[in-house]
Amino acid sequence: MSNPKTKGKIWIVENGKIRPRTDYLATEEPLEIRLVAGGRRRNVAVTMRTPGNDFELAAGFLYSEGVISDRANIRRITHCVDKEIELENRYNIVNVEIAAEELPDLASLERHFYTTSACGVCGKTSLEALRRRGFPPIQTQIKVSPELIYSLPEKLRAAQGIFTVTGGLHAAALFNSEGELLAVREDVGRHNALDKLIGWALLTSQLPLDNHIIMVSGRSSFEIMQKCLAAGVPIVCAVSAPSSLAVSLAQEFGITLIGFLRGERFNVYAGIERIGSAIA
Repeated sequence: MSNPKTKGKIWIVENGKIRPRTDYLATEEPLEIRLVAGGRRRNVAVTMRTPGNDFELAAGFLYSEGVISDRANIRRITHCVDKEIELENRYNIVNVEIAAEELPDLASLERHFYTTSACGVCGKTSLEALRRRGFPPIQTQIKVSPELIYSLPEKLRAAQGIFTVTGGLHAAALFNSEGELLAVREDVGRHNALDKLIGWALLTSQLPLDNHIIMVSGRSSFEIMQKCLAAGVPIVCAVSAPSSLAVSLAQEFGITLIGFLRGERFNVYAGIERIGSAIA
């Protein structure tokens, strides 16, 4: 199985001097996700990811895209055992067998056959696609203090083990309404890290996450918000700014969206009512 970090030789240039040293890089390799049903198999996506938690990544991706709707839809998840595939590459292929007699209509997934860690799931349709999937606005009684939100970035950084070594990974973290860190997943791609986290919640029967907070490193994009909506997350926090479409999604579907969360300051782009004592 591949390692999430790869050793490499680098040169440090400092104060006009050059010196070699060994360093660790975040591993980036392709993961092919295959769907299996009724004795048939189909490739549905290839994403560049950091090896590790691949079953969660596959499950979270299929759940976020609406291919599966429940843990019971999955019969089993395995790595590839095809003899024609070289042994070292079998860990880069995941088969997801679903509880169905035939493969579902996968036309909506054709745009994902190749995605990258940089852009995640590319070519998304707009808010109208989410309306057609019938997502209701998120309604929950969760309310948190600004102080609780202030505390999240440091908890996330402390839990990023691979990032500490490589400095090259994004992360997605799940907190409860008391600010307790429940799970964190890392990946070279922001969207993959979130899919791993949602996949973990799906496979451990914890969805929907309607009394929880998710924090992501980097920015909040439409894709990030769509995945949080599918998981029922009421509060989404990010270190950087959201996109305009991410804000529109949050406003329409009742998600509290927080950006520029740094130190004792953050911006609220939607859902201010869930932040207690936030209005002077």
